[in-house]
Formats: sequence, structure tokens, C-alpha cells
Amino acid sequence: MTPVEVREGDSPVILGLPHTGTYLPDDIRAALNARGQELADTDWHIHRLYDGLLPGATTVRATFHRYVVDANRGPDNASLYPGQNTTGLVPLTDFDGQPIWTEEPAADDIADRIRRFHAPYHAALSAQIEQVRARHGVAILYDCHSIRSHIPFLFDGTLPDFNIGTAGGTTCDPRIQSAAEAICRATGRTMAVNGRFKGGWTTRHYGRQQDGIHAIQMELAQSTHLATEAPPFAYDPDMAAPLRHTLKHILATLADLAPDLKG
Repeated sequence: MTPVEVREGDSPVILGLPHTGTYLPDDIRAALNARGQELADTDWHIHRLYDGLLPGATTVRATFHRYVVDANRGPDNASLYPGQNTTGLVPLTDFDGQPIWTEEPAADDIADRIRRFHAPYHAALSAQIEQVRARHGVAILYDCHSIRSHIPFLFDGTLPDFNIGTAGGTTCDPRIQSAAEAICRATGRTMAVNGRFKGGWTTRHYGRQQDGIHAIQMELAQSTHLATEAPPFAYDPDMAAPLRHTLKHILATLADLAPDLKG
């Protein structure tokens, strides 16, 4: 199993998909307990949700599950949200704070997972960013995520439908954040900007406005497109249809903005 799937396009927009994969090597699957083997923290069907929304968009998708190693965490395992509950580079618990391993991974095992999975994903993503920037003079990385709308271990209450993260406006030109925000607001759905989810390591690591690389994260509540936020986590095309319309509008708008972001 290749750790990353790349579909190259000619758009200035790149879609990052770090959490839709469900592949587990046999030894890692065997080390997970029954709860861990449910893979509940997957970004279920996000690759399907975004498929075809922006013709020509480059996509970079991790095929491995985040329990193998989380492609949206830094290799140094520094916390993205100091002082708040979160999960790490190789999660030891699920999003509910419950253990997922029969035996926790050792340091050499984690290092091996970084080498075999995390590094190839980011090598591919970096290569595509450079290729797109060389072609267009600018690259816009749009990192695609989803999460259950009720997770008391991570946040209080109900998560908004749309959660835009730009690390406090530092990872992209303000016009990118403003455009995404305006389109989401116009739907009448709930939304937050740099709220509980301010952008993961990918957004923070690659977003360098001064270098012509802009990054934005979109975290969607799974209640927007899943029939149920519990097994079997079924995709609901009827629920997803209006959401896809909104996401298509966002991606097309960002692509149209790209020429104005150069220099």
C-alpha cells in the first residue's frame, strides 16, 4: 500500500487530505484494542465529499489511518493546542480520551512510522506545492478535515458546521479567509473562524504568505454530510449535496483569487 495518493492538476489550489485513509499495517492493527480498531476518528468520506468540486485541483491524500501516525501533526509531536485536550503524532487515545492500544507504541516504532508514512506524505505535499507555485507564482493549500459535532473531551457543546482555521490569520492572505468566511456565512449555517480548530500542523507549517504559499484549513462537522456520526458512518448524498455546492463555491473563489495574490 502506497502511503500517499497524488492527483496532479493545473489549478493554483491544492487539496490536502491527511485523515481520510483507513489503511493499517497488520502489526499495527493487531496492537489496537477493540475500540481503536473501530477507527472512529477518521475524516469519513471527505475525499468523496470534495471529489470533482474543482476541476484541475491537485489532491494529496494519505492512505494510512491517523492511528498509524497523524499526518497533521509535526514530527516533533509538539502540541497544537497547549493546555487543551488533543491527540498527538501517534495518538494514545481516541477523541473521547479513551485508550486505543493494547500496548502503546515504543519510540523506535514511532520513528519507523514517521519514516514510512509521515515523511512520504509531506514529501509529496511539498513537491506539489512547489510545482504549483512554479506554474502559477502562488499556491493555495486547502486542508480538508471533518470531525464529529459532539466530543466533550475536545470541546463544549456542538461544533459549528464550518470551522475555518488560519492560525489567527497568519497562514494566508486576508482575502482568502474573508472569501471563505463570507461564503460560509451566506449559507445561514453555523460557523467559526479560528475557534476551537485554528489550523493544524499542515496549515501552520506550509502557510508562508511572504513566499507565495497560502494555507487554510476547513474543519466540517460530520453532521453536515453523514447519516449518523457513529458506525457505520454512512455518507448521505442528499445531506451532502448543498454542502458540496458551498464547498465548490469556496474552491472556485480561491482559485479565482490566485492571480491577485502574486507578488
